[in-house]
Amino acid sequence: MSALPTPNSLSERRPIRELPDELISQIAAGEVVERPASVVRELLDNALDAGARQITVRLASGGVRLISIEDDGLGIPREELTVALRRHATSKIASLNDLETVGTMGFRGEALAAINAIAELSILSRFAGADGAFSLDGRTGELRPVARSTGTTVEVRELFFATPARRKFLKTDATELAHCIEAVRRHALARPEVGFSIWHDGKLVEQWRAATTREQRLADALSDDFVTQSVAVEREGGPVRVVGRAGIPDAARSRGDQQFFYVNGRFVRDKVLSHAVRSAYEDVLHGHRQPIYALYLEIDPARVDVNVHPTKIEVRFRDGREVHQAVRHAIEDALAAPRAGDAVAASGTPQPFFKPTPLPSNASWAQPSMNFVAQERGAGDFEAMWPRRTVEQAHEPESAPSQWPLTGAAPMTFRAPVGLPSDTGAEAAATPPQATNDEAWPLGRALAQLQGIYILAENSQGLVVVDMHAAHERIVYERLKTQLDGASISSQPLLIPATFAATPEEVATAEACAAVLPTLGLEITPFSPRTLAVRAVPGTLADGDPVELARSVLAELGQHDASTVVQRAQNELLSTMACHGAVRANRKLTIDEMNALLRQMEATERSDQCNHGRPTWRQLSIRELDNLFMRGR
Repeated sequence: MSALPTPNSLSERRPIRELPDELISQIAAGEVVERPASVVRELLDNALDAGARQITVRLASGGVRLISIEDDGLGIPREELTVALRRHATSKIASLNDLETVGTMGFRGEALAAINAIAELSILSRFAGADGAFSLDGRTGELRPVARSTGTTVEVRELFFATPARRKFLKTDATELAHCIEAVRRHALARPEVGFSIWHDGKLVEQWRAATTREQRLADALSDDFVTQSVAVEREGGPVRVVGRAGIPDAARSRGDQQFFYVNGRFVRDKVLSHAVRSAYEDVLHGHRQPIYALYLEIDPARVDVNVHPTKIEVRFRDGREVHQAVRHAIEDALAAPRAGDAVAASGTPQPFFKPTPLPSNASWAQPSMNFVAQERGAGDFEAMWPRRTVEQAHEPESAPSQWPLTGAAPMTFRAPVGLPSDTGAEAAATPPQATNDEAWPLGRALAQLQGIYILAENSQGLVVVDMHAAHERIVYERLKTQLDGASISSQPLLIPATFAATPEEVATAEACAAVLPTLGLEITPFSPRTLAVRAVPGTLADGDPVELARSVLAELGQHDASTVVQRAQNELLSTMACHGAVRANRKLTIDEMNALLRQMEATERSDQCNHGRPTWRQLSIRELDNLFMRGR
């Protein structure tokens, strides 16, 4: 491999000179146009800015041979057609103030000039109210009258013919076509009122008609499953509004190919936004699965900078923490509500009004009361407080449900649901309660316990199978979190401050956020110009590594909301405690206890997943059961 040539004498030195305009345009085109999908994206931006309500995309050979974007927008006046192909020519902005508050999709004025530098481009347009249409040839500059209705058609042929080396980096026609379709899909999801159709080599490959609602467009452009397996998101606080749909944890995928985030109608990929979404899901998502979502953030254009990257896919927020908090809380609120009621409603079966039966205040098995400062000692005392039964004990009859799981606790006086027989015999105890018109239970009425692990229940749809340990684990976990959230984060001073060698960024963050750190229960002060000292940590995390906690908080405090670090560490502790505190497998429950657990699940946030992201219940419909036994065939 030969070394790069370097001038070693005056005779070999090249003089400084201006580059030719054509080469400048080709260099600029390399930043804007990466593949045919880049051209599709830029031309769609212009069509939407022109007010189009119907856009037709025609492609040949994956967009390499032909890209044609036809719209019914406002059009371009004849005298402005030649100006449109010049570099930095645009109607979107005229001053720095316009740039700082840009509300259009395009604004740079580079796209048409860049495309014209590396391909054969022509524009055919008729301005609204004009007598006729005109066509402009980008190569020759020839302007001639043609026939066309109001709107614009931009044709791009032989992409990268002027830079053949770039064409070698393109993939197969099928791959490039897939990228072009995805570019159109991203625009379609942001503008449901606009119709889109995509033709490839003379065949219609995709079509999305103008929709009346965003949910309808999501179902058309993605799938009906995307809508049914997601929950509505809507939150407005201060200058930020977040709407859209977030997928339920069960719908998570191995790839992040169904993640769409829009800022003021523009598709973006931003670290602040992606981190906020991941933070909202970390308490309910299993492993490294990727959630699905289509979220739309509306914010004052002056509070977001879209002039960050030539492709306009990146943005910068004036207050990233404000946006991070808004997105995170919007998704958390949407995912918090149990979905059992929604599942029953979706079945189409008329249901009585659902009113969850609250567990009595003395039902100690579901309402642990703890001193959080003492909880950090570990799970040893927890096991003593929540004794597990052995397999042999699981088959022993129980005289009353009050014997478990808290020793010496007040008896659990379960209020029997309406319809529970008053008989005390074994036959009566095995009879499931009946729901009345005043109370409907989405998770149904308990029938039996299977292998000491699962609860079988019947609802209007069919059979519900509940993992009793996972379900009770979530109930206890949410109760512990509620109790902790109600108290301020107390600090515990360290007997010997923990010092560590800090980076300049960590030192600067610690000094700039000196007022924020105490609210998180932390005290971090400079020990020397390059050393920080951790003098106090949250009381619930006193047994952890103070240096690791401090580094994590400072790292996220520089970019995101650092309270997520403390909250995540606290939640991990509470999750461990809840796991040890939940009812164990092979624990024999009575019908009343099973019903109490089901009712508590219906009233507990995020009860559809356990603390580790696994599902707590599954529904088997009557149709699915009929298929198992081939009924009706």
